[in-house]
Amino acid sequence: MKGIKYIYPLALLGLFAIFTLMGGTLFRYRKPTAIAVAPSPQYTYLSPYVELSHYDKHFREAADTLGYDWTLIAAIAYTESRFDSTVVSGVGACGVMQMMPKTLRGFGVPDSLHTDNRTNIMAAAKLLEALEKQYRQITDKEERTKFVLASYNAGFGHILDAMRLAHKHGKDKHTWSENVDSFLIYKSKPEFFNDTLCRNGEFRDWKQTLAFVDKVQKTWKRFERKQKSYRDSIDTVVAKDTLKLIMQL
Repeated sequence: MKGIKYIYPLALLGLFAIFTLMGGTLFRYRKPTAIAVAPSPQYTYLSPYVELSHYDKHFREAADTLGYDWTLIAAIAYTESRFDSTVVSGVGACGVMQMMPKTLRGFGVPDSLHTDNRTNIMAAAKLLEALEKQYRQITDKEERTKFVLASYNAGFGHILDAMRLAHKHGKDKHTWSENVDSFLIYKSKPEFFNDTLCRNGEFRDWKQTLAFVDKVQKTWKRFERKQKSYRDSIDTVVAKDTLKLIMQL
């Protein structure tokens, strides 16, 4: 029994020796091993937008004020001027958006800025916005865009006359193709432009307006495809480079 009192000190001495031989790591705090996470590559040198013209930043700024697709405004500009800001039409329309001087003055643009690229484009955006409000009763957005484009080219008054005539003759005044567009053509005929509903007189340039609506829509779709293709290519590059970074971890 006398030897028992020496057992505990000896046991403690033995544990201390083992702890010392292990380098004192028995109760040492061990920092958790960090899980490797692939860093997201930064592509500050890659624009998310395809390049269509020298005026793209103005088209995007104008589109942001409207909630429009910027490629639609670019399509209007391309159809109007082929992105040539020096073009002046036979009736005086000027700038990349071919805005009429009277319309520009109506938006408070001084004559000295009529062909300024940003000013011309922003004024066109204001016109599109005003026309959009005039056609708010047309609930289908694609259909409404056709009316906006037609009015941009021909003027709101002539399109409104065609809508009144279409309704009178049993056609849908809120549908462009084979309805209102037909009565825009008829506004070149006396029996129609002399109708009391036709308040803006004869309209002879219907071929130009119908072609404009069609060309803008086709160009818009082409620009949309370019934008999508470009974005898809960027996404592919980012995905491949991200995979490389993961494999390097």
